[in-house]
Amino acid sequence: MKLPKAARLRRRREFLAVQDRGARLCSGELLVLHGGAVAERPRIGITVSSKVANAVGRNRVKRWVREAFREIQAELPPVNLVVIARSGALGLGLAGARRALAVARDELKRRGQGGPAPGTTPGMER
Repeated sequence: MKLPKAARLRRRREFLAVQDRGARLCSGELLVLHGGAVAERPRIGITVSSKVANAVGRNRVKRWVREAFREIQAELPPVNLVVIARSGALGLGLAGARRALAVARDELKRRGQGGPAPGTTPGMER
C-alpha cells in the first residue's frame, strides 16, 4: 500500500535538501535524518542502495519503513524525514524499523519539535 503523495518526499532536490542541511536523529542500520518543518504533515523519503540487498530485499526494507512510518506519523511533528538503509538493514525486520523511527520521534520531541539541536550546525552532524 502506497503512502499518499502528501506524505512522501518525491523529488531529488527534496532528498538532497534534507541530506545536506538536515540533522541526524538515529543511526545504525537505518540512518534517520530530519530537515526542518514543513507546512502540514510529516513526510518521509526512503533510500535503499543496491549495496544493501537485491531488489526483493530493498523493497522489503522500504515496506518495513513505510509501515513503521504509518504507525507513528500521527505522533511526529510536521518535518521532512529521510531514512537511509545501510548494509545490515535487511536483518532488522519491521521491529527494527519501528525502533529506529521511535528513536527519531523521541529525539524530535527532546529537541523541541523540529529544528536541529541547540548549538549544532545543520549538516555538520554526518
